[in-house]
Formats: sequence, structure tokens, C-alpha cells
Amino acid sequence: MLNVSEITRSEAKVEVIHITDEERARENALREHFASFWASATGDLRTAYDAFISASPLTEDVALDAVDEDGVKGWWVRPKQASSAQAILYIHGGGYVVGSAKAYRGFVSQIVARTQVPAFLLDYPLAPEATLPTGPNAAVTAWRWLVAHGFKEIAVVGDSAGGGLSLITLAEVSKASHGVTPVAGVVFSPWADMTFSAASMTDPSIVDPLISYEYLQDCRQKYLGSFKASDPLASPLLGDLKGLPPLLIQVGSDERLLDDSRQYADRAAQAGVPVQLEVWEGMHHVFQLDVAHLESSRKALDRAAGFLLDAFGRG
Repeated sequence: MLNVSEITRSEAKVEVIHITDEERARENALREHFASFWASATGDLRTAYDAFISASPLTEDVALDAVDEDGVKGWWVRPKQASSAQAILYIHGGGYVVGSAKAYRGFVSQIVARTQVPAFLLDYPLAPEATLPTGPNAAVTAWRWLVAHGFKEIAVVGDSAGGGLSLITLAEVSKASHGVTPVAGVVFSPWADMTFSAASMTDPSIVDPLISYEYLQDCRQKYLGSFKASDPLASPLLGDLKGLPPLLIQVGSDERLLDDSRQYADRAAQAGVPVQLEVWEGMHHVFQLDVAHLESSRKALDRAAGFLLDAFGRG
């Protein structure tokens, strides 16, 4: 049974998910594992990051198919039984500089297994080799590709930088005429503001075991190119949020991007967007990945899947 409390802020209602002492002990053990992994990691950062992300287990009864066509690259993660008209567009994290669709297949299979909706996991070009607007262009191209393949109900899901890119993609496809509008968005710990206006970025009481303010600054410098940090293609927080579909935002209370989620939820609510914000007590950045270790990860994904199923009319 989840221990949930509700807080009504001036702009948005937030659900705070409390954890047990046993879960806190598991979280602390996992943080020790993170420290050990990164202390012993060798080779280039992209290889190490992919190894780290690949630890999220692949579920049974999914089919994996690589895609490289019409300017779209990535992987399909499909259940054995699926509607031919519904799909998830998943956009992975990694600060725009690391990460790959292949490494995220296990994690995305956890969402597919819970929803029985196929997910297309996008490989978008990384910085510094590719800078803005390459990422948003790749995501919108993937959206159009899904529509061209007959998908009429599409949700966009992403984590961290991919969560920010998911919010950018939702804004782009919601206001443009692509024949299909998104049914929902789900983002885990989204990087929504490259201007770093969030207090949590430098809050000394937050001990983020995975990403630092300095790391995010370095990623921003590599990714922006000629764009300003305040451009909505870099910071979806600063864009036009009117007309977005229902959103679920999940974030840990112990991470640098905590206030990105809070601020985005507030602005979305002010724009009339149906938005749910869940703050998971004591959890680290994109804790949903750690389904093999944390009950909170599994419960968060259950809740995300329920949100998606409601959006697809299958709840």
C-alpha cells in the first residue's frame, strides 16, 4: 500500500509518495552500487552509460526489431498482442550526449509489458556531434513516421533529457498539423529548463547520486550550438504549453531536476493542461530504471502504465 499525501500548491496539486524504512535501506544500498559502478567504469562515457542503463531487465514476451528507414532510427519493443493503431514514442535520456535506443530496450520493455502497447524507441543524434535543432527535428520526424505507418493514438514518454525532448515534441506536434494529436505524455525526471532557474540545481540539501549541476552545465554547452538556453527548443518550460495532452510527471525528491518538474507542472496547470505531478520521497534521478531493486520503481511504472492505459481508453 502506497503512503501518499497531497499538497495543493498555488498552481498545481502534487502527490508526494512516501517510502518505508525498508525501501530507504534498499535505496541507500543502490546508491553505494552506483558509486562503485562509476568509480570502476573504464572506456568511453557512452559505453559505460549504455552498460549502466542496460541493467534494467528485459521482460519476457516482447519482440525487438531494429529500424533504420526514412531518416528514422531506433528499435521497436512490441508485445505479442497489440492494437494496430496505438503506439508509444519513447525518447531516452543521457543529457543529449550519451544514451542509445539499444541500451534502453530493457527499461522500455517494462512499460510495454505493463500496457501491452508497442513502443518505438528513438535513436536521435547526440551532442557535440549534433546540436540543436537536430534532436527535436529527429523526434518530430519519428512522430510523422509513426503517423504514416497508420498509428492514430500515440503517447510520448521519456526520461531526463529525453523527458525534456518529449515535452518539446508534444508541444511541436500538438500545435502543428500532423494528422494525429498526442493522447498523453509521461516524463520521468525531465530536464525542462536549460537556463537553470530551478533552486534544486544548487540546493546543498539535495544529494543527487547520479547527476551534478556541473555535468548538466557541460551537457548544455555541448548541445545548444547557436541556440540560447531560453529557446523553447532547449527549455520546454519556457514554451507555449497551451493545448498539450494530459501529462504525468514523476520525479524523485533527491535530485537536481526536482524543481524542473515542479515548475513545469505549475506552468502546464496555468495553461489549462491536465497535469499530475508525483514526487517520490528519497528517490534518485530516473529511479524507475531500477525495477530489479526498488519497489518504488515498480510501483511508479505501474502508475505510469495506468495513466497511459486511461489515455488510450483501456483503463
